Amino acid sequence: YTSGTTGEPKGGVLSHGNFVSNVSTCSTFFEVGPGTVGLSFLPLAHVFERMIDYVYFSRAATVSYAESIEKLADNFGEVRPHCFASVPRVYDKIHARIFQNLESQSPTKQKIFAWALKTGRERLALLEKRRPVPGGLAFRYRIADRLVFSKIKARLGGRFQFCMSGGAPLSKEVAEFFWAAGVEVYEGYGLTETSPVLTCNRPDAWKLGSVGKPIPGVAVRISADGEVLAKGPNIMRGYWNKPEETNKVFDAEGWFQTGDVGVVDREGFLTLTDRKKELIINAYGKNIAPAPIEEALKQIRYVASAVLIGDRRKYLSALLVPNFERLEAWASANRIEYRSQTELIRSPKVRALFQQAIDIVNGGEPSEKKIKDFALLTTDFTIEGGELTPTLKVKRRVVAEKYKDVIDGLYAKAEALDAAVDRSTDKMM
Repeated sequence: YTSGTTGEPKGGVLSHGNFVSNVSTCSTFFEVGPGTVGLSFLPLAHVFERMIDYVYFSRAATVSYAESIEKLADNFGEVRPHCFASVPRVYDKIHARIFQNLESQSPTKQKIFAWALKTGRERLALLEKRRPVPGGLAFRYRIADRLVFSKIKARLGGRFQFCMSGGAPLSKEVAEFFWAAGVEVYEGYGLTETSPVLTCNRPDAWKLGSVGKPIPGVAVRISADGEVLAKGPNIMRGYWNKPEETNKVFDAEGWFQTGDVGVVDREGFLTLTDRKKELIINAYGKNIAPAPIEEALKQIRYVASAVLIGDRRKYLSALLVPNFERLEAWASANRIEYRSQTELIRSPKVRALFQQAIDIVNGGEPSEKKIKDFALLTTDFTIEGGELTPTLKVKRRVVAEKYKDVIDGLYAKAEALDAAVDRSTDKMM
């Protein structure tokens, strides 16, 4: 079943042949064999994890199933996997935790970390361009690995070789951090309807920020309005008992319409820019891609989650869930008194802190892409709360319904002001 982020989940009819074509192709990209141990922690009902498991089975690798997301850190140490597959939200959380822990380290350790990361990025820049790494830089990187990066890989069990990311776009900044640290995250792209892989980065062909090249046997092209279209032996037969819905996703030439917007560069790498159904169309008819702005918001050190609002509205606003561990530390350092998280987020100083960060995100963006207002929430989005799918993607419709009063409140003042202006204009006329 599809995740239902933009509507009702639909059953995709995937044949044995669909899966076999995807598994037989994708299993050739990475060195997986009888000695390989993979850690599985995504839902087994999710087509991405299902296909990854089939790859392990086909190569006689060992699959270790995690107890839960909460025990993932322990399971990495117990299983010591060579590889695993995940969704971007998990990589985001690991990335945030690393930098959060760094804040409590001594100034000397922070400087060593910054030096190591700078060294890793210098090396990565050359690897991306397929250029040799000079001996001096290679030597510095070995020191950086010993002092810093080896500790990150130790948290992954100490035998780490590679990992995969799918289900949603991975932030380029997060991907660059892991690659600089020697943690190779290969991002791919696909849908439930495509069994799922359409494109994939792999050891012999990768580009950070992209979702890779089409896998053998699959054709990808971009439509006139920017939508990613695909054909291949892995495409579903249709939606279960939904012939009208099936007809909507196949064009006259039989191309499957993914609903995603993207571009293909000269080298054949696909880069996704947004989800077609998730594009925000404001009151003036301007199309706004929420994902890049939300990603920028999540880079704010005090933000844990962010959802952009603005469909059919005159301007953008945002729902932000603070990283309370960091925010409370900041509040303590600034002598802000509060008795609850609700009281904390109402503090004028806290509002000013977030406004300052949002002003930086707005930067030189055109007016339609600037965030004019925001609301801070005390509860993060969860699967149990209904705001996230099992693969941790935000259900925008659910968020919009659940926080309708909060959202309406963000626009109430502006709408009242517009009404007053309209009345004033009428009197003048």
